[in-house]
Amino acid sequence: MIKRVRGTQDILPARFTDKVDAQIERRNLVERTARDAFRRYGFEEIRTPIIERTELFERGVGTETDVNKEMYTFEDRDGERVSLRPEQTASVVRAYIEHGMFNQPGLVKLYYIGPQFRRERPQKGRYRQFSQIGVEVLGQSDDASIEAEVIEMLEWYLKALRIDGTVLQINSIGDENCRPAYIERLRETIRQQLPNLCGSCNQRYETNPLRVLDCKVESCQPYLNELPSIADSLCEPCRTHFEQFKGLLEERGISYTIAPRLVRGLDYYTRTAFEIIGDKLGAQNTIVGGGRYDGLSQMLGGPPTKGFGFALGIERLIMSLPEDGAENLKQAPLLFIAYIGALARIHAFALAKRLREAGISTIVDLEGRKLKKSLAVANSLSARYSLIIGDDEIEKGSYVLRNMATGEQRNSGEQDLIATLRNDER
Repeated sequence: MIKRVRGTQDILPARFTDKVDAQIERRNLVERTARDAFRRYGFEEIRTPIIERTELFERGVGTETDVNKEMYTFEDRDGERVSLRPEQTASVVRAYIEHGMFNQPGLVKLYYIGPQFRRERPQKGRYRQFSQIGVEVLGQSDDASIEAEVIEMLEWYLKALRIDGTVLQINSIGDENCRPAYIERLRETIRQQLPNLCGSCNQRYETNPLRVLDCKVESCQPYLNELPSIADSLCEPCRTHFEQFKGLLEERGISYTIAPRLVRGLDYYTRTAFEIIGDKLGAQNTIVGGGRYDGLSQMLGGPPTKGFGFALGIERLIMSLPEDGAENLKQAPLLFIAYIGALARIHAFALAKRLREAGISTIVDLEGRKLKKSLAVANSLSARYSLIIGDDEIEKGSYVLRNMATGEQRNSGEQDLIATLRNDER
């Protein structure tokens, strides 16, 4: 038997799997709720290719980041280097530039939902093909109100999903004016601690010292806590921007925690960085991560553009849902029609067509089972009702409608049947 590639998963109806992040009903819930949230805040959907030129990510993500090292990269038949996208911000900004969206007045507010690919060690909530929901706000303004409104939208979204136990962590990582001096100071302090730090920290020290701050190895923590905070090195514009951002969160009643060691793992981030962490995910506890990236457009050959956005992992978000978060979303039919006899079979198909046209989800037994076995199938599909049709029902124009949960039965004509089922679906 040929099995799926390691680090990927099949997304199945819930009745076929107990693994919550592989249940299609839960995925539909988080995607539908996201679209509702984005509509409320004026975002428009964008879909970019899964495959992009490798250069796009080398420029945008950075060649020495963990993400770049995990990319699926290969040469196509024409010798061009291409990669499966490991993240989508660079793709969205590429599309923003390529299609001249910057010529539109005001902010461009986009969202995406789709798969990303990274070849890393699979673990709980982390796959080699994983799905993300994200937003990007692009334009000429870097007003802190943009950031606060996006955070407000995220708070609404998580509440709509009934996800609690989350903490918003924020930080400022400065910009091109103040961060270089801080990085040199940080590098010197880390250098003195290298013998005490893990192998990953030693490697990051050489390539991207900021990433050392993000190390999760327990033995490194006492030494990392002694490293200088970037808050002490912010230039006046960055400090002012961060204070405005915090003030706007407070005006909206949004609680936050300042995390001095919070950095983002991609080269394009500047100033505001944030994460929302959950209490149901163990070590990999980040649900949402994002920040400001005012220089990314220029890095990709586009015009000067301000940017702010986030991405969240759908699989991790699903694992944060309450246990009953999708119990009413199963892809179960409202009605299962069983029939007795050849004439009833023809009648059942015609009736099912009319019911579907009336908006009622209906399944007809296509295999001509005996009544008892037909009703067993209805049970396995979690159908809410079953309808039994025989010669007597056709002659009378009245059917036996059975509530599969209670066993209660009633006779019903077609119009009464439609009214009853429509009312039940509300």
